[in-house]
Amino acid sequence: MVYHIAILARLGFSSDSVHMLTDRTVREEKDRGGRRMEIEEIRLKYLNPQRFIEEKIAEIASLAGSGLAINALSGGVDSSTVTMLGRRALGERLKTYFTDNGLMRDGEPQKIVSLFKEMGVCVEIVEAQTAFFNALRGVTDPEEKREAITRAFYKDIFSGLVKESGARHLLQGTNYTDLEETVAGIKRQHNILEQLGIDTEEEYGYKVIEPLIQLRKPAIRKIAKALGLPEEIYNRPPFPGPALAARVIGEVTPERVETVRKATSIVEEELSNTGAFQYLAILHEDRVTGMRNGKRDYGFQIEVRCWDSEDAKTGSPTRLPYDILEKLADRITTEVPGVVSVTYNVTKKPPSTIEAV
Repeated sequence: MVYHIAILARLGFSSDSVHMLTDRTVREEKDRGGRRMEIEEIRLKYLNPQRFIEEKIAEIASLAGSGLAINALSGGVDSSTVTMLGRRALGERLKTYFTDNGLMRDGEPQKIVSLFKEMGVCVEIVEAQTAFFNALRGVTDPEEKREAITRAFYKDIFSGLVKESGARHLLQGTNYTDLEETVAGIKRQHNILEQLGIDTEEEYGYKVIEPLIQLRKPAIRKIAKALGLPEEIYNRPPFPGPALAARVIGEVTPERVETVRKATSIVEEELSNTGAFQYLAILHEDRVTGMRNGKRDYGFQIEVRCWDSEDAKTGSPTRLPYDILEKLADRITTEVPGVVSVTYNVTKKPPSTIEAV
């Protein structure tokens, strides 16, 4: 969990913030054995959805005061829930944006904007593909990818939106598992900021409000349902904050994202009725040898993962019937240009993680 000073400096953090972050990390490392995180989980069995909603509406209203706030909607259950809590707390003083970073699933921006328009929420699409692909150019290390995405989201995009709108707060859907995995040093989730000692007001020009940080995914689904969100949102499989960049091993380019995007569409079509917690396609870095029409075809390899889990803390690969696996392989190698190999992950979490990056 040690974030090197050189990397933080490249991300644009001030020297004071770098020292604050590294000092905080050292304290956490020393206390790792029996340390409790400062933020305590609200377990599902103790959750009272209506009381939680009322408390969070009041909290958001109090923190934002009479000013404007912004939030980034991705269409996942976390950001959708925060959007509806924010709307109830602030009404039209909440400005909601969908960041079209070029890393989303096929047709996602238009689909989500249309869905929320039906619920009376105006969502503005922010074109950010150039900013994100520039930030990711040449980056292959998983942690450096997450740091590049953090910078693009919070410094390049959200800072500009805050200045334009006059807002002073950003609402986001950080959940307890995001925090737990980052603090444990498993992987830094891109949305963990203040808990690592980053002063977002100093670094980015706004404060962050995280209404869901005490909840894991099953509890958030309960809140989303209680808020009246449709089932296609509250039961939607998890999707990572870094989006398809988390499913490209190696450099993230528009062409490589398009490959994993096409594979993702097939995986989601074929596995949506399995009842699994999450299912995804991953593009591997190296090409592998295949053959078509009696000739060598040196192409891509897609790994399929499908998980049974309650809260993403642990997970087991779903025991899919072989005919489903065979259909996935046939469709992906036929419909996704350049793919010659499809594999299926059979490793539990731990030691694996649900996402590859």
